[in-house]
Amino acid sequence: MKITPQEALLRCIEHREIFHDEMLHLFRQIMSGEMSPTLVAALIMGLRVKKETIGEIAAAAQVMREFSTKVPMADTTNLLDIVGTGGDGAHTFNISTASMFVAAAAGARVAKHGGRSVSSSSGSADVIESLGANINLKPEQIAQSIAQTGIGFMFAPNHHAAMKHAAPVRRELGVRTIFNILGPLTNPAGAPNILMGVFHADLVGIQVRVLQRLGAQHAVVVYGRDNMDEVSLGAATMVGELIDGEIREYEIHPEDFGLQMIASRNLKVSDSAGSKAMMMEALNGEPGAAYDIVALNAGTALYAAGVASSIEDGLAKARAAIQSGAARAKLAQFVQVTQQLGQG
Repeated sequence: MKITPQEALLRCIEHREIFHDEMLHLFRQIMSGEMSPTLVAALIMGLRVKKETIGEIAAAAQVMREFSTKVPMADTTNLLDIVGTGGDGAHTFNISTASMFVAAAAGARVAKHGGRSVSSSSGSADVIESLGANINLKPEQIAQSIAQTGIGFMFAPNHHAAMKHAAPVRRELGVRTIFNILGPLTNPAGAPNILMGVFHADLVGIQVRVLQRLGAQHAVVVYGRDNMDEVSLGAATMVGELIDGEIREYEIHPEDFGLQMIASRNLKVSDSAGSKAMMMEALNGEPGAAYDIVALNAGTALYAAGVASSIEDGLAKARAAIQSGAARAKLAQFVQVTQQLGQG
Protein backbone atom coordinates (compact mmCIF):
# COMPACT_ATOMS: atom_id res chain seq x y z
CA MET A 1 0.00 0.00 0.00
CA LYS A 2 1.51 3.31 -1.07
CA ILE A 3 1.08 6.54 0.82
CA THR A 4 2.51 9.99 0.13
CA PRO A 5 4.70 11.68 2.76
CA GLN A 6 2.04 14.40 3.00
CA GLU A 7 -0.66 11.80 3.77
CA ALA A 8 1.64 10.24 6.37
CA LEU A 9 2.17 13.66 7.95
CA LEU A 10 -1.57 14.12 8.23
CA ARG A 11 -1.78 10.74 10.02
CA CYS A 12 0.89 11.90 12.49
CA ILE A 13 -0.95 15.19 13.12
CA GLU A 14 -4.15 13.23 13.78
CA HIS A 15 -2.28 10.70 15.98
CA ARG A 16 -3.21 7.82 13.69
CA GLU A 17 -0.95 4.87 12.88
CA ILE A 18 0.91 4.45 9.61
CA PHE A 19 0.42 0.82 8.55
CA HIS A 20 3.22 -1.68 7.89
CA ASP A 21 3.19 -1.62 4.07
CA GLU A 22 2.83 2.16 4.05
CA MET A 23 5.81 2.52 6.38
CA LEU A 24 7.87 0.20 4.16
CA HIS A 25 7.09 2.43 1.16
CA LEU A 26 7.95 5.65 3.03
CA PHE A 27 11.24 4.37 4.44
CA ARG A 28 12.31 2.95 1.08
CA GLN A 29 11.84 6.49 -0.27
CA ILE A 30 13.99 7.90 2.55
CA MET A 31 16.76 5.29 2.18
CA SER A 32 16.91 5.63 -1.61
CA GLY A 33 17.10 9.43 -1.45
CA GLU A 34 13.75 9.91 -3.20
CA MET A 35 12.16 11.89 -0.36
CA SER A 36 13.15 15.55 0.01
CA PRO A 37 15.05 16.58 3.19
CA THR A 38 12.12 18.83 4.19
CA LEU A 39 9.67 15.93 4.09
CA VAL A 40 12.12 13.55 5.82
CA ALA A 41 12.49 16.06 8.67
CA ALA A 42 8.74 16.63 8.91
CA LEU A 43 7.94 12.91 8.86
CA ILE A 44 10.47 11.79 11.47
CA MET A 45 9.48 14.65 13.79
CA GLY A 46 5.79 13.88 13.21
CA LEU A 47 6.42 10.26 14.20
CA ARG A 48 8.34 11.37 17.30
CA VAL A 49 5.56 13.72 18.46
CA LYS A 50 2.85 11.11 17.73
CA LYS A 51 5.05 8.41 19.35
CA GLU A 52 6.21 5.63 17.06
CA THR A 53 4.26 2.38 17.32
CA ILE A 54 5.73 -1.13 17.46
CA GLY A 55 4.52 -1.77 13.90
CA GLU A 56 6.04 1.45 12.55
CA ILE A 57 9.42 0.77 14.15
CA ALA A 58 9.46 -2.85 12.93
CA ALA A 59 8.68 -1.79 9.34
CA ALA A 60 11.36 0.94 9.37
CA ALA A 61 13.92 -1.55 10.77
CA GLN A 62 12.98 -4.04 8.05
CA VAL A 63 13.79 -1.43 5.38
CA MET A 64 17.06 -0.48 7.07
CA ARG A 65 18.03 -4.17 7.08
CA GLU A 66 17.12 -4.43 3.37
CA PHE A 67 19.43 -1.55 2.48
CA SER A 68 22.33 -2.64 4.73
CA THR A 69 25.60 -4.24 3.66
CA LYS A 70 25.47 -7.72 5.25
CA VAL A 71 28.20 -9.78 6.90
CA PRO A 72 27.97 -13.31 5.41
CA MET A 73 27.35 -15.76 8.27
CA ALA A 74 26.66 -19.42 7.46
CA ASP A 75 26.12 -20.32 11.12
CA THR A 76 24.49 -17.99 13.66
CA THR A 77 24.48 -20.42 16.62
CA ASN A 78 25.15 -18.52 19.89
CA LEU A 79 25.69 -15.36 17.80
CA LEU A 80 24.89 -12.26 19.81
CA ASP A 81 24.84 -8.49 19.57
CA ILE A 82 25.47 -6.43 22.71
CA VAL A 83 24.24 -2.96 21.95
CA GLY A 84 22.75 0.16 23.48
CA THR A 85 20.57 2.84 21.99
CA GLY A 86 22.82 5.40 23.71
CA GLY A 87 21.30 8.72 24.64
CA ASP A 88 21.01 7.81 28.32
CA GLY A 89 23.17 10.80 29.29
CA ALA A 90 25.03 8.68 31.85
CA HIS A 91 28.51 9.20 30.29
CA THR A 92 29.73 5.88 31.68
CA PHE A 93 32.64 3.92 30.20
CA ASN A 94 31.93 1.46 27.39
CA ILE A 95 30.34 -1.28 29.46
CA SER A 96 28.84 -3.17 26.49
CA THR A 97 32.20 -3.14 24.65
CA ALA A 98 34.06 -4.51 27.68
CA SER A 99 31.30 -7.11 28.12
CA MET A 100 31.83 -8.24 24.51
CA PHE A 101 35.37 -9.47 25.25
CA VAL A 102 34.23 -11.27 28.40
CA ALA A 103 31.25 -12.92 26.69
CA ALA A 104 33.43 -14.11 23.78
CA ALA A 105 36.04 -15.46 26.21
CA ALA A 106 33.26 -17.44 27.93
CA GLY A 107 31.97 -19.05 24.73
CA ALA A 108 29.55 -16.65 23.02
CA ARG A 109 30.12 -15.39 19.49
CA VAL A 110 29.65 -11.64 19.33
CA ALA A 111 28.76 -9.62 16.23
CA LYS A 112 28.83 -6.12 17.69
CA HIS A 113 27.28 -3.31 15.72
CA GLY A 114 28.30 0.20 16.77
CA GLY A 115 29.48 3.65 15.85
CA ARG A 116 31.29 6.69 17.12
CA SER A 117 30.11 8.79 20.01
CA VAL A 118 26.93 10.77 19.40
CA SER A 119 25.67 11.55 22.89
CA SER A 120 28.16 9.72 25.11
CA SER A 121 31.76 10.45 26.13
CA SER A 122 33.02 7.59 23.99
CA GLY A 123 31.29 5.40 21.39
CA SER A 124 32.13 1.71 20.90
CA ALA A 125 34.02 2.47 17.67
CA ASP A 126 36.10 5.15 19.43
CA VAL A 127 37.24 2.86 22.23
CA ILE A 128 37.78 -0.23 20.03
CA GLU A 129 39.96 1.89 17.74
CA SER A 130 41.86 3.29 20.75
CA LEU A 131 42.64 -0.32 21.78
CA GLY A 132 44.42 -0.78 18.43
CA ALA A 133 41.82 -2.82 16.52
CA ASN A 134 40.92 -2.20 12.89
CA ILE A 135 37.26 -1.11 12.71
CA ASN A 136 37.13 -0.83 8.91
CA LEU A 137 37.19 -4.47 7.83
CA LYS A 138 35.24 -5.68 4.79
CA PRO A 139 32.15 -7.86 5.47
CA GLU A 140 34.01 -11.11 4.57
CA GLN A 141 36.88 -10.11 6.89
CA ILE A 142 34.44 -9.47 9.74
CA ALA A 143 33.04 -12.99 9.22
CA GLN A 144 36.65 -14.29 9.40
CA SER A 145 37.24 -12.29 12.58
CA ILE A 146 34.19 -13.96 14.17
CA ALA A 147 35.40 -17.39 13.01
CA GLN A 148 38.91 -16.83 14.41
CA THR A 149 38.23 -14.85 17.60
CA GLY A 150 34.51 -15.14 18.36
CA ILE A 151 34.18 -11.36 17.85
CA GLY A 152 33.34 -9.17 14.88
CA PHE A 153 32.91 -5.42 15.03
CA MET A 154 30.68 -3.83 12.41
CA PHE A 155 31.26 -0.09 12.14
CA ALA A 156 27.75 1.20 11.42
CA PRO A 157 28.57 3.78 8.69
CA ASN A 158 30.26 1.03 6.64
CA HIS A 159 27.08 -1.06 6.65
CA HIS A 160 24.39 1.60 6.29
CA ALA A 161 25.47 3.72 3.32
CA ALA A 162 21.81 4.55 2.58
CA MET A 163 21.67 6.44 5.87
CA LYS A 164 23.61 9.24 4.15
CA HIS A 165 20.28 10.57 2.87
CA ALA A 166 18.90 11.04 6.39
CA ALA A 167 22.17 11.95 8.16
CA PRO A 168 22.21 15.71 7.37
CA VAL A 169 18.57 16.04 8.47
CA ARG A 170 19.25 14.20 11.73
CA ARG A 171 22.32 16.35 12.40
CA GLU A 172 20.44 19.59 11.79
CA LEU A 173 17.42 18.58 13.89
CA GLY A 174 19.67 17.61 16.79
CA VAL A 175 16.93 15.73 18.66
CA ARG A 176 16.12 12.05 19.06
CA THR A 177 14.15 10.50 16.23
CA ILE A 178 13.13 7.00 15.15
CA PHE A 179 16.66 6.51 13.78
CA ASN A 180 18.09 6.45 17.33
CA ILE A 181 16.15 3.26 18.03
CA LEU A 182 16.61 1.65 14.61
CA GLY A 183 20.41 1.16 14.75
CA PRO A 184 20.36 -1.58 17.43
CA LEU A 185 17.63 -3.43 15.47
CA THR A 186 19.64 -3.73 12.26
CA ASN A 187 22.58 -6.05 12.97
CA PRO A 188 24.33 -6.66 9.61
CA ALA A 189 25.42 -10.19 10.61
CA GLY A 190 21.83 -11.20 11.38
CA ALA A 191 22.62 -12.09 15.02
CA PRO A 192 19.47 -13.84 16.30
CA ASN A 193 20.28 -13.11 19.96
CA ILE A 194 20.67 -9.69 21.53
CA LEU A 195 21.31 -7.87 24.79
CA MET A 196 19.97 -4.38 24.12
CA GLY A 197 20.11 -1.41 26.47
CA VAL A 198 17.56 1.38 25.96
CA PHE A 199 17.46 5.03 27.09
CA HIS A 200 13.86 5.12 28.37
CA ALA A 201 11.64 2.83 30.42
CA ASP A 202 8.88 2.86 27.76
CA LEU A 203 11.28 1.40 25.19
CA VAL A 204 11.76 -1.87 27.10
CA GLY A 205 8.32 -3.20 26.18
CA ILE A 206 8.39 -1.58 22.74
CA GLN A 207 11.79 -2.84 21.58
CA VAL A 208 11.31 -6.40 22.81
CA ARG A 209 8.04 -6.58 20.83
CA VAL A 210 9.71 -5.08 17.75
CA LEU A 211 12.41 -7.77 18.04
CA GLN A 212 9.67 -10.40 18.31
CA ARG A 213 8.15 -9.15 15.03
CA LEU A 214 11.57 -9.12 13.39
CA GLY A 215 12.10 -12.79 14.28
CA ALA A 216 14.72 -12.57 17.05
CA GLN A 217 15.47 -15.83 18.86
CA HIS A 218 16.46 -14.69 22.37
CA ALA A 219 16.36 -10.99 23.22
CA VAL A 220 17.00 -9.33 26.56
CA VAL A 221 16.13 -5.61 26.54
CA VAL A 222 17.22 -3.65 29.62
CA TYR A 223 16.83 -0.22 31.20
CA GLY A 224 18.53 0.71 34.48
CA ARG A 225 16.14 2.81 36.56
CA ASP A 226 19.01 5.23 37.28
CA ASN A 227 18.72 6.12 33.58
CA MET A 228 21.32 3.70 32.21
CA ASP A 229 21.07 1.72 28.96
CA GLU A 230 22.78 -1.24 30.68
CA VAL A 231 22.07 -3.69 33.48
CA SER A 232 22.68 -1.31 36.40
CA LEU A 233 24.38 -1.58 39.78
CA GLY A 234 22.86 1.70 40.97
CA ALA A 235 19.17 0.81 40.79
CA ALA A 236 16.71 -1.84 39.68
CA THR A 237 16.89 -2.85 36.01
CA MET A 238 13.72 -3.30 33.96
CA VAL A 239 13.95 -6.34 31.66
CA GLY A 240 11.90 -7.31 28.64
CA GLU A 241 12.81 -10.84 27.56
CA LEU A 242 11.81 -12.67 24.39
CA ILE A 243 12.48 -16.41 24.45
CA ASP A 244 10.81 -19.16 22.40
CA GLY A 245 8.46 -16.56 20.92
CA GLU A 246 7.13 -15.56 24.35
CA ILE A 247 7.70 -12.22 26.11
CA ARG A 248 8.00 -11.69 29.83
CA GLU A 249 8.78 -8.48 31.68
CA TYR A 250 10.38 -8.27 35.12
CA GLU A 251 12.91 -6.40 37.25
CA ILE A 252 16.28 -7.47 38.56
CA HIS A 253 18.35 -5.91 41.35
CA PRO A 254 22.10 -6.01 42.10
CA GLU A 255 21.34 -7.74 45.42
CA ASP A 256 19.73 -10.64 43.52
CA PHE A 257 23.27 -11.58 42.46
CA GLY A 258 25.04 -10.73 45.71
CA LEU A 259 26.36 -7.46 44.28
CA GLN A 260 26.63 -4.20 46.16
CA MET A 261 24.64 -1.23 44.87
CA ILE A 262 26.99 1.43 43.48
CA ALA A 263 25.92 4.78 42.01
CA SER A 264 26.50 5.05 38.26
CA ARG A 265 28.45 8.30 38.76
CA ASN A 266 31.36 6.08 39.88
CA LEU A 267 31.51 4.72 36.31
CA LYS A 268 31.64 8.09 34.52
CA VAL A 269 34.38 9.01 32.06
CA SER A 270 35.04 12.11 29.97
CA ASP A 271 36.68 10.59 26.87
CA SER A 272 37.80 7.36 25.17
CA ALA A 273 41.10 7.33 27.13
CA GLY A 274 39.15 7.27 30.40
CA SER A 275 36.83 4.63 28.99
CA LYS A 276 39.77 2.46 27.94
CA ALA A 277 41.37 2.78 31.41
CA MET A 278 38.17 1.70 33.18
CA MET A 279 37.63 -1.14 30.69
CA MET A 280 41.12 -2.48 31.39
CA GLU A 281 40.47 -2.21 35.13
CA ALA A 282 37.43 -4.46 34.65
CA LEU A 283 39.15 -6.92 32.28
CA ASN A 284 42.10 -7.21 34.67
CA GLY A 285 39.65 -8.25 37.40
CA GLU A 286 40.48 -5.38 39.76
CA PRO A 287 37.78 -5.44 42.48
CA GLY A 288 35.34 -2.56 42.21
CA ALA A 289 32.39 -1.10 40.34
CA ALA A 290 33.87 -1.46 36.83
CA TYR A 291 34.58 -5.18 37.31
CA ASP A 292 31.16 -5.85 38.86
CA ILE A 293 29.13 -4.08 36.17
CA VAL A 294 31.06 -5.69 33.31
CA ALA A 295 30.70 -9.15 34.85
CA LEU A 296 26.95 -8.60 35.35
CA ASN A 297 26.37 -7.31 31.81
CA ALA A 298 28.57 -10.01 30.26
CA GLY A 299 26.68 -12.59 32.33
CA THR A 300 23.38 -11.29 30.98
CA ALA A 301 24.83 -11.41 27.45
CA LEU A 302 25.88 -15.04 27.94
CA TYR A 303 22.32 -15.83 28.99
CA ALA A 304 20.96 -14.04 25.89
CA ALA A 305 23.40 -15.96 23.66
CA GLY A 306 22.26 -19.31 25.05
CA VAL A 307 25.67 -20.08 26.57
CA ALA A 308 24.39 -19.72 30.15
CA SER A 309 21.19 -21.14 31.63
CA SER A 310 20.42 -17.98 33.65
CA ILE A 311 21.89 -14.55 34.38
CA GLU A 312 23.32 -15.97 37.61
CA ASP A 313 25.04 -18.79 35.69
CA GLY A 314 26.25 -16.23 33.15
CA LEU A 315 27.70 -14.05 35.91
CA ALA A 316 29.70 -17.00 37.27
CA LYS A 317 31.02 -17.79 33.76
CA ALA A 318 31.87 -14.12 33.16
CA ARG A 319 33.80 -13.87 36.43
CA ALA A 320 35.72 -17.04 35.58
CA ALA A 321 36.63 -15.65 32.13
CA ILE A 322 37.96 -12.45 33.71
CA GLN A 323 39.79 -14.08 36.64
CA SER A 324 41.50 -16.66 34.41
CA GLY A 325 42.85 -13.91 32.12
CA ALA A 326 40.83 -15.26 29.17
CA ALA A 327 38.93 -11.98 28.65
CA ARG A 328 42.15 -9.95 28.53
CA ALA A 329 43.66 -12.52 26.13
CA LYS A 330 40.53 -12.31 23.95
CA LEU A 331 40.99 -8.56 23.63
CA ALA A 332 44.64 -8.98 22.58
CA GLN A 333 43.68 -11.70 20.07
CA PHE A 334 40.92 -9.54 18.57
CA VAL A 335 43.26 -6.56 18.11
CA GLN A 336 45.93 -8.75 16.48
CA VAL A 337 43.53 -10.59 14.15
CA THR A 338 41.74 -7.43 12.96
CA GLN A 339 45.10 -5.81 12.21
CA GLN A 340 46.23 -8.86 10.23
CA LEU A 341 42.93 -9.12 8.32
CA GLY A 342 43.08 -5.41 7.50
CA GLN A 343 46.45 -5.89 5.83
CA GLY A 344 45.16 -8.76 3.69
